Amino acid sequence: MKIATYRIGDAAAKIGVIVGERIVDITSVAPDMRALFEGGPEAIERAAAKSAEGDGTPMADVHLMAPIRPNKFFHTSGNFVEHEEDSKQVGFSHPIKPGIVFFQNPDAIIGPDEAVVYPSHLTSELDYELELCVVIGKDGKHLTPEQAVDLVGGYTIFNDVTARDIQRREMSNGVFSFCKAIETFSPLGPWIVTPDELMNPRDLSMQLRVNGEIRQDSHSGRSLFSIPEIIAYHSPMGFRTGDLLSLGTVAGVAGFSTDAASLYLKPGDVIEAEIEGIGMLRNPVVSWEEAHGAPPPEPVDLLALADS
Repeated sequence: MKIATYRIGDAAAKIGVIVGERIVDITSVAPDMRALFEGGPEAIERAAAKSAEGDGTPMADVHLMAPIRPNKFFHTSGNFVEHEEDSKQVGFSHPIKPGIVFFQNPDAIIGPDEAVVYPSHLTSELDYELELCVVIGKDGKHLTPEQAVDLVGGYTIFNDVTARDIQRREMSNGVFSFCKAIETFSPLGPWIVTPDELMNPRDLSMQLRVNGEIRQDSHSGRSLFSIPEIIAYHSPMGFRTGDLLSLGTVAGVAGFSTDAASLYLKPGDVIEAEIEGIGMLRNPVVSWEEAHGAPPPEPVDLLALADS
């Protein structure tokens, strides 16, 4: 099934199952996406049965939203060797080895067609990162890969928008998070695809385009590890139903190109992140002024304050 969070006009958000070009309301099964997964397999089965009962609403008449608001958003990296190989082209400050993890900011999540706001007062190197993202379907911790299979509730698309100049400064201290956690930097969607519909998540083409130009073009099978292995490795931190786990990006980010300056995102760009079997996540980039109707605020520089 493809399950989405949506609204019609100014009405409250609903969840529904996409059937062809229509969406069937399943909020009688669960009020939101996290609650649906918390209901377990029985709730998923009832959602499937409910989706077969009615004609639903045309997709053209609804506004899709970010499919889920997680409790925790595990962000992993280093799973695709090609991303590190790209980084060597530009002498990136740190290696990108397997096992990297940090927590993404759930409040930075936006949905399909929502705008990534370019904070020009903070960065001049706005980048994109196409990633497959797992929705955790049940609680679990200290798992083997064989046990971790049961935690996969579904899959969605994540665009890990990153301020590379901020990232380099952060990584000089050995950690990074702020560069990826700014408001609107986490486009997610357009919906969640359940495992029964996406039988082999290691056999998916992955492509990201900016204004129709292909920037990232790869395949999920190039990951060093299976999804159960990645889940199991990080499971000592403990997963809760409805958590998200991103799986790292593939080759082709702007910041690791020898011509990075010409590839960084700018206001007016449109990003299309597409993964086979899931769909396409589209987001425009807008200026701070367009988004907020005012010039950006003066940034706070902690380094300058520390030296004063």
